[in-house]
Amino acid sequence: MVLLPPLNLNEKSTHGLEKLPDQLQPHLRLVFVGTAASQRAADTGHYYAGPGNRFWRTIHEVGITPRRYEPREFQALLKLGIGFTDLCKLGAGMDHQALTFPVDIAGFREKMRRHRPQTIAFTSKKAASLFYGRPTKAVALGRQPAQDDFPTVFVLASPSGAASGHWSVQPWQELADSIGTQG
Repeated sequence: MVLLPPLNLNEKSTHGLEKLPDQLQPHLRLVFVGTAASQRAADTGHYYAGPGNRFWRTIHEVGITPRRYEPREFQALLKLGIGFTDLCKLGAGMDHQALTFPVDIAGFREKMRRHRPQTIAFTSKKAASLFYGRPTKAVALGRQPAQDDFPTVFVLASPSGAASGHWSVQPWQELADSIGTQG
C-alpha cells in the first residue's frame, strides 16, 4: 500500500484544477465574484456562458460596458478594468453540485487585498452569504456596509436563468451608478 501526501489546496497547487481561471490584475475598478462556474461556463472556459444567463446583457444595459460582450470575450473586460473570480474554484454546476468542493474565503480575501479592486460585486446572494458567513435570507441586495481595509462590496441578484424568479436589475443599476459608466 502506497500512502500519498495530503492534497494541498493552496492557490498554486490547484491552479490547473480550477474550472475557470481568475481574471484579476491590480487596481481593477470592478471584480465580479460568483459562487462557482456553471457547468456550461466550465465546459466552454467562459464566465457566465449559460444560454439563459442575463449577465452580459445586463452589464451593457446598465452601462457598465460600452457594448454587449459575448461570454467568449470575457478576457477583453480587463481592458475596461473589470475582472472575474469565483469563491469555489474547483466545483462547477448548480450550487448544490459545485459546493461539494471547497470554498476558500480566506484565499479570496487575500486575493482581493493583494489586487486591490475598487469594488467587488457578488453575482448572487448565495456567494455573498458564503463570504459573510450568514444565511442567504439575511443578505440584502445592493451596496454593503464598509469593511476596514477591503473594497466596496455590492450584492447583485443572480443573473442565472435558474434564479429568474428572484431577478431584479435594480442592484445592478445601483452598482453601475456607483462605479460610473464605461463608454
